[in-house]
Amino acid sequence: MIKIGIILGSTRPNRNGPQIARWVLDTASQRTDVDVELIDLRDHPLPHLDEPVAPMFGPSVHPHTRAWAERIAPFDGYLIVTPEYNGGIPGVLKNAIDHLFTEWTNKAVGFVSYGAGGGTRAVVQLRTICGTLGMADVGYQVAISVLTDFENVTTFTPRDHHTDALHKTLDQLVAWSTALAPLRALVGS
Repeated sequence: MIKIGIILGSTRPNRNGPQIARWVLDTASQRTDVDVELIDLRDHPLPHLDEPVAPMFGPSVHPHTRAWAERIAPFDGYLIVTPEYNGGIPGVLKNAIDHLFTEWTNKAVGFVSYGAGGGTRAVVQLRTICGTLGMADVGYQVAISVLTDFENVTTFTPRDHHTDALHKTLDQLVAWSTALAPLRALVGS
């Protein structure tokens, strides 16, 4: 069975992300074609990238990066839940991505974004970042507005079209993760 990590990409106090990530996890857990786990960046505090060499050139010298790599490596693909902050992704998410290289390569990635405009500009950035790391980003995404999809800007109220979009995203994510498995096996990633 394909194993997908749902990465909660915000650590901000009073963040809306946990509600969305829990909805994603609960919805995905009802499927029979995927095994999902939630990965909250709050549980993996990483200093600003502090490795003496770029991750693509060798193993980490720091225990915090090795622990992060061990958490990320077992997955076949990822579903990143990200807010949009000032037109982009949170710094903590970019830092977590930048700490690794081979753990991301030849894996599929999908996106669930949120923000005033649905978080779509953050996803544009993530598509570029993930593509540079050799990840295959799926076309479908879920875009959630904090202005219209939250009651009082605090309580997430998913609508049917969000669930439909999530299932389409998961369908593609599972298909791409499955298709990339032979490549990962061939190159040992």
